[in-house]
Amino acid sequence: MATSRQPRTTAAKRPVKQTDDYGHLQPQAPELEEAVLGALMIEKDAYSLVSEILKPESFYEHRNQLLYKAVQTLAIQQKPIDILTVAEQLRSTGELEEVGGPVYITQLAGKVNSSAHIEYHARIIAQKFLARELITYTSLIQTKAFDETNDVEDLMQEAEGKLFAISQQNMKKDYTQINPVIKQAYEQLKIAASRDSGLSGLSTGFYDLDKYTSGWQKSDLVIIAARPAMGKTAFVLSMAKNIAVDFRIPVAIFSLEMSNVQLINRLIMNVCEIEGSKIRNGRLSTAEWSKLENKINALRNAPIYVDDTPGLSVTELRSKARKLVQDKDKKVQLIIIDYLQLMNANGFNFGSREQEVSIISRTLKGLAKELDIPIIALSQLSRAVEKRDSSNSNVDGKKPLLSDLRESGAIEQDADMVCFIHRPEYYKLYDDGNGKDLRGLGQIIVAKHRNGATDEIWLRFIGKYTRFQNESDAYDTDDD
Repeated sequence: MATSRQPRTTAAKRPVKQTDDYGHLQPQAPELEEAVLGALMIEKDAYSLVSEILKPESFYEHRNQLLYKAVQTLAIQQKPIDILTVAEQLRSTGELEEVGGPVYITQLAGKVNSSAHIEYHARIIAQKFLARELITYTSLIQTKAFDETNDVEDLMQEAEGKLFAISQQNMKKDYTQINPVIKQAYEQLKIAASRDSGLSGLSTGFYDLDKYTSGWQKSDLVIIAARPAMGKTAFVLSMAKNIAVDFRIPVAIFSLEMSNVQLINRLIMNVCEIEGSKIRNGRLSTAEWSKLENKINALRNAPIYVDDTPGLSVTELRSKARKLVQDKDKKVQLIIIDYLQLMNANGFNFGSREQEVSIISRTLKGLAKELDIPIIALSQLSRAVEKRDSSNSNVDGKKPLLSDLRESGAIEQDADMVCFIHRPEYYKLYDDGNGKDLRGLGQIIVAKHRNGATDEIWLRFIGKYTRFQNESDAYDTDDD
């Protein structure tokens, strides 16, 4: 009996290393790969069940990768998927003989009777692929770790970044029927209704801002942007003081610009109402020492957690933020980052700073969703603001615009809310044209609000204490 000659395949030309140096077999499930491919060619709706689970490289055998790619192409082109169309697609790309010809395709289809378990089988294949990815990358990291010319800190950043990227491949969520979501939304509505303030999120302590935002909402990424000297850090520290000191809600601050001592000094100025120069040089009067002793107690044991790691990467932030939120003793409910442009995305590949910022903003939004808390990130504005007309007849000329965000495309897109800080007084604009005195005031401009209206509110800015407060609130005017 004559035997048919088996075609030569690329897989045969390029043997895959099946074991490691210890003789361990690479994670694989060839029988399940064949079962899935066979099911795809006998039932027309089978591909929709696995399209979000598998990609060509998920398959271990090279010829199976080519087959699935052909199935994928047919599905994208909305063509029927069966033995004949798959064979024709492979023939058109010159890969039919490479997979084993029509004989192998027919054999696959003959091995299964239905697609009943195709989704379960596909998930096993996907898990095997992720395991191979981990093995490959950890082996590479191990090799680099033995090379003493590599910087260990850079290597750790690279490893964490790649592991994060691999983990993201396995984070696709299943569909949720609407009923449990309605129940969750209804419960949140009842909680908001039971509050005197009517807020559904974290109160900032700034009444007018809370009115438009209903408080910072869970899973939201909020961008607070301004030009230098507008008071970005003063604003978020004033807000952190309101939330953590007054309301006792845990807050984490990642400060990439200031040291933790500088940051706490700012909080002491804010709470104790003592000028910064005196805090720095210690030249306080007897009355000021007394004021310091009385008011600093409010800061002691406040649930504020400060991290001043310079050049913080998004992967480091993700790891630290998870611990802060999941730690039963901390249970952080708000994260503040000062500021976004000082972060980096080590471990990721990017061709420009704009692409790197895009990765950072997208990761921050994903982290807010994962941890189910609001994340507030400060951001710089471009110099375009300074170039616009600032005459008294055009008091709005210096107001920031969304287009002023540095490396703005992704930041604006990923953010649920974008707020600008604008102090007309800085530009020697003292009147709004309608008789309102703008001296000592700062404007918070809600320029983007995915779930609500945009608006502008005024706060009082007390420069000597680097503090924002409600416009109507009293403050100590004593200059001693």
